[in-house]
Amino acid sequence: MAFEELRKTVQGRVLVSGDADYEAAAAAWNTAVTQRPAAVVEAAHAEDVAAVVRFARASGRAVVTQPTGHGATGAIESAILLRTGALNTVEVDAPARLARVGSGANWGQVQAAAAAHGLTGLAGSNPVVGVTGYTLGGGQGWFGRKHGWASDAVRAFEIVDAEGRAGRVTAESDAELFWALCGGGGDFAVVTAIEFELFPAPGLYGGRVLWPAVQSQRVWEAFRELTASAPDELSVWFHRLQPPQAPEMVALDVAYLGDPEQGRALTAAIDGIGGAMADKRGALSVADLGDICAEPTTPSPSLSRAELLTDLDDETVKVLLGEPIAPLINMQVRHLGGALARANSGAGARGPVAEPYLLYLLGLGLPQLREAVSHKRREIVDALGSHISGAKPYTFLIPGESAAAAFDAETIARLRAVKRARDPQNVIRANYPVLD
Repeated sequence: MAFEELRKTVQGRVLVSGDADYEAAAAAWNTAVTQRPAAVVEAAHAEDVAAVVRFARASGRAVVTQPTGHGATGAIESAILLRTGALNTVEVDAPARLARVGSGANWGQVQAAAAAHGLTGLAGSNPVVGVTGYTLGGGQGWFGRKHGWASDAVRAFEIVDAEGRAGRVTAESDAELFWALCGGGGDFAVVTAIEFELFPAPGLYGGRVLWPAVQSQRVWEAFRELTASAPDELSVWFHRLQPPQAPEMVALDVAYLGDPEQGRALTAAIDGIGGAMADKRGALSVADLGDICAEPTTPSPSLSRAELLTDLDDETVKVLLGEPIAPLINMQVRHLGGALARANSGAGARGPVAEPYLLYLLGLGLPQLREAVSHKRREIVDALGSHISGAKPYTFLIPGESAAAAFDAETIARLRAVKRARDPQNVIRANYPVLD
């Protein structure tokens, strides 16, 4: 068999079609996506990663790394799918405010470790999302308005390059590769660990407030009022929710990085809406950050689409509030701005985003719903017209979209130049490659 040599070389499992555990090992997190790679390798350690890359290079195959399966597109039939879930160590140096995290670790692990020292990482909304893929794509989360993209906090990458050589990359040791890895995606090297800055977490106030859909207009007005004057420490996200076989609802999610009493005062406008079905706001540990959105933590089928909104004027509001969202289950609007909009030092490919809001549309990816969900997504986006910019954060790309949508022309050209220089054989392939 073609992979017998690799089985003898690595300590982790090598699975091919027909093996008992192949289907489960190859599965994407989004079960609406089917992927059938030539083989799946479950790396036991960084040495296995290097061996896989060398084998792939010698045999003319590509390596696609997916620690958790998030972001999968399915287009990897001839590739080796590399799972790095076993590389899940989390080490916190509290005095230095640094974390070293293996490529298989998720944000829930990091936040639990950091919280014990009064610190936080720049985590997203779901604790089971892997740190590595999220960070390589920039990483936009609850504390981005205060501290920027997750990739801005990176201080070093431990990698295996396209020739199978292990190394450590910093802005000082290899400025161009470091720049590409900081938000440019996983197309340039296989990352086995990341070292990044942690930030003080003197307190956290957050949670979801939920109302019946009849309150949508008042909730939206509160959302616009809050986001128009929010300090960088405060993030507010708006939701229209349509659970299957249940009435439509509307929600606000809030997270304030600071004193909980100050957080409650800053979100007092919510209290005047009235009629809330549930109000879960309160003091939280950063280890419980995922409780705010309470997103699914097990694989499920979904169809999503993200767009960056240029404004929330009256025309935009008519589209976002005017019609039922079914068969979608969520229409979410995230407030961006703050540090996400300010130019960073130039150390990373994920530069500032000018658009003040992000629109995220989500539906179930069940076979009987896919056509209707896809139609509804297109209908909403088409109706928004010039109120969307066409740009997209890298980690929100979906199958059929290109990495070029996540970067301006100068940045994508530079990323492609790095790719051609560092991996001319295209051995390492991201879910969304920079080379079309």
